[in-house]
Amino acid sequence: MTQGTGKLPTGFGRLWTAQTVSSLGDGVSHAALPLIALTLTQDPMALAVVTAAGTLPWLLFGVLGGALVDRWDRRSTMWVVDAARAVLLAIPAAAAVLDVLSIPLLAAVAFLLGVGGLFFDTAATAYLPDLLHRDPALLERANSRLRGAQTAMSGFAGPPAGSALLALGRAVPLLADAVSFALSALLVRTLPAVPRPVPEVRESLLREARAGASYVFRDRVLLGLALRPAVGNVAFLAVETVLALFAHDRLGLDTYGFGLLLTAEATGGLLGAGIASHLGRLLGTGTALTCTAALEGLAILGLAAAPNPYVAGLALAVCGAGMGATMVLAPSLRQAIVPAPLMGRVASTSRMLAMCAAPVGAFLGGWLATAYDIRTPLFAAAGLLLAMTAVTASMTSNRRVEAALRAAAPDGGTDRPASQDPAAEGVWGAPNVS
Repeated sequence: MTQGTGKLPTGFGRLWTAQTVSSLGDGVSHAALPLIALTLTQDPMALAVVTAAGTLPWLLFGVLGGALVDRWDRRSTMWVVDAARAVLLAIPAAAAVLDVLSIPLLAAVAFLLGVGGLFFDTAATAYLPDLLHRDPALLERANSRLRGAQTAMSGFAGPPAGSALLALGRAVPLLADAVSFALSALLVRTLPAVPRPVPEVRESLLREARAGASYVFRDRVLLGLALRPAVGNVAFLAVETVLALFAHDRLGLDTYGFGLLLTAEATGGLLGAGIASHLGRLLGTGTALTCTAALEGLAILGLAAAPNPYVAGLALAVCGAGMGATMVLAPSLRQAIVPAPLMGRVASTSRMLAMCAAPVGAFLGGWLATAYDIRTPLFAAAGLLLAMTAVTASMTSNRRVEAALRAAAPDGGTDRPASQDPAAEGVWGAPNVS
């Protein structure tokens, strides 16, 4: 993917501002919701229900949600969803003021916010390539800025703001997040309209959803891009499950020190997002994705062997940089090569695979730590991430990436997956998706 000479359109600035404001609100609520739940119950299972409720929509409706987004106007979907989430958050805020807030209500709100996130994120992912005319270099620059703002707001500014606002009352952080959604809706409403692809024949929703999922699994590049976060989530959730205990037992860190450890990872994520485009130009997108997979694996290996908190912080910062770069390069490539009518379904299918893998990683980390040692989940995670270098090198190599970009170009003359293009086949032979 080469460097483009064009400028990002004015509409992107409004989209960036909207998502930055919304990410700040997300950071506030992500910190405040568990703490609000903690004021209602000390039952770990009840707290887990509130946390898990927000992820269920992706598991239940991920592919169907993508099919709906491909039917709807994407700009309208975004602003309507954000307006609805603003109204939704007013309900628990009012319940907190009236002192009738409950765990079932919080879980229901978390679930509905997750449904909104499914539709908004999928629509935004599908809208961006239309806004930028599917220019690969512009997509990398845009995703770098979006990812950097999201990390800064939801990872740095939002959580402490959420904790501080909670001290003013349980309703305050909820209202702050509602305001952020309302502002985002107003900004998105002013974005330029883009042509909505209309299929010649309208099929059933289930058939359209299956077509989107099938497109991912038949295309070697897209499948590689989908497997990367899925395997990554298994590895990272295995680490996250035991990280607090590892930091306490092995590194001797208290709660404040653990927070600084997480900040080191977020700092690395900002750096990785910032240099992703340069890395892609220097190495090629395929090679860059292979290198970041290796970097993440080596970083987690370094974390497992860390003799002190400083080395552990450096390892997490390096891991965060690899993740940040990957989360710019991979979506940008996907947005550049997927046909517009399929964009929502392909994006939601990839996200659903990643979300389904998360609980597997959490269970694996807990089991390995219980059966063996607190460091065992970290070594297992490092092995999984290093194994991804082979997958990435074969499925998303520079040669395959360039073939996919050529096939997706306006004069490419085909909507078939790039993996079915003879030019995309290298020495690895036919794809194996079993």
